[in-house]
This record gives sequence, C-alpha cells and structure tokens, in this order.
Amino acid sequence: MFNIPQIPIAEKTEWLTRKITDSFSFIFKPIKVHFGNFMEWTADTLNLIPPVIFILLIAVGAFFISGKRFGLAIFSIIGLWLIYNQDYWSHFIETFSLVLVSSVLSVMIGIPVGILMSKSKAAEIIITPILDFMQTMPAFVYLIPAVAFFSIGMVPGVFASLIFATPPTIRFTNLGIRQVSKELVEASEAFGSTGFQKLFKLELPMAKATIMAGINQTVMLSLSMVVIASMIGAPGLGREVLSSLQRAQVGTGFVAGLGIVILAIIIDRFTQYMNKNKVKN
Repeated sequence: MFNIPQIPIAEKTEWLTRKITDSFSFIFKPIKVHFGNFMEWTADTLNLIPPVIFILLIAVGAFFISGKRFGLAIFSIIGLWLIYNQDYWSHFIETFSLVLVSSVLSVMIGIPVGILMSKSKAAEIIITPILDFMQTMPAFVYLIPAVAFFSIGMVPGVFASLIFATPPTIRFTNLGIRQVSKELVEASEAFGSTGFQKLFKLELPMAKATIMAGINQTVMLSLSMVVIASMIGAPGLGREVLSSLQRAQVGTGFVAGLGIVILAIIIDRFTQYMNKNKVKN
C-alpha cells in the first residue's frame, strides 16, 4: 500500500537486543549468577522454617495487623494448611519468595522514582509515557527481553515482574505527594523546613495511604506474573499450573491454582490492613 517499503522493526529490535546482551554481558551474567543464588538462598531459608511455625507466624501477624480480629488469622491457618496438606508447600515457598523479592525491589525502585516525578515536571513528562508503555504492553512480551538478558530461571521471572509491577507504586507515590495540601507545604516552608524535612516529615506521611494503595497493586501484579514467569523456568505454583495445563490435568491444576488464590487473598488482606492502620495513625 502506497508503495512504502516495509520498516524492518523486527530485525532492528533483534539487532538491538543482541547488541545490548553482548555489550552488557559483564553485568547480566553476574546478576544472573549472584541474584539467582540469592533467590535460591531465600527459598531455602524459608523452607527451613517448619510449616507449622510458618503458618502460626502468619496467623499471629494476621491477627494483630487486622486489629485483633480472628477472620484473617483463621483463613490463613486453613488456607496454608490446605496447601501443606496437598504437598504443595515447597512450591508455595518458591512462589512466595518470588513475589516477596520482586515486590520489595519494585517498591524500592518505585517510591524514589515517584518522588522524582512529583518534584520535577520534566521527569514526569519523560517517565509517564514509559509507564504507559510498561502497563499497556501484554505481560507475555516482557518475557522476551527477560530471557534474552538472563536466560531462563527465577532471575528473568523477577525481571519480568519488575517491569510489570513497578508502575503502580510510581504513579501512586507521585499522585499522593502531589495531593498534599499546598497550604501545609507553604506552612512548612514558612517555618524554615528544608526540602528533606518537608519530604519526610510532611509529604510522605500525608501520602502514606495513597502510596500503600500503590504498593498493594504492585504486590498483586507481582503475584499475577507467577504463572506467566513459569513459562521461562520460574519455579513454584505457577509451574505446576502450567504443567497441568500442558498435560490436561484438571485436578492438579485446580489445586495449584487454589494455592495461588489463597496466597493472593492473604497478601491482599495484609496490605489492605496495613493501609488502614496507616490511615488511623
């Protein structure tokens, strides 16, 4: 149509990916090795905790974080016991490790970037289209650069989760700080507060509820990548779901999927109650 030559987007993308992989292999390889070892150490360490102790710790934490209510604690005990009863405990721990590490990294990256966006109009103009791209791109596409840079395993799973799950924390941090009352900001400046004091003693405390809402979304998106990341070798419940799908094993797939749902509900309630407690405080 219109006699316009085809633009070689695919070829150029492959060339660029190979170029980046070759040029920065000295960075990617150590990350894959050392971070992969760290992920394995995290999962092994959590596996050292007896399941009964782990379940009780989660239940006690749920009891106190929910305002000394028994609902979440009882659900946690029953749900986690069910996972243990179905012999999926080790897979659960691997999934929990993946979600925990990817969520922590996403928050560590997202909050500073969100603060930068709230303080700089230029940064917001530059970063916003990148976030739009990250959130609109199909999740499966993230697996391509992850595999290209880090091969297969847990590391590319975390990398894909980072790309997919970080934007909510960035956006909500930016939004929360920008929503802080201008009168309060002006009052703090009038009393001689430095930029550092204004940020950590006024803006971030006032924006806690919004930031926690973003963290909640980030954690849930990290969990949603579990099954997708299993396609590139990430272990855990997601791999069991994928394996069951490939073998048409409805029963085992349902049990593994149920384990993911239980974990999702527990994590979601934990982060929601944390947000409520922050608001009350």
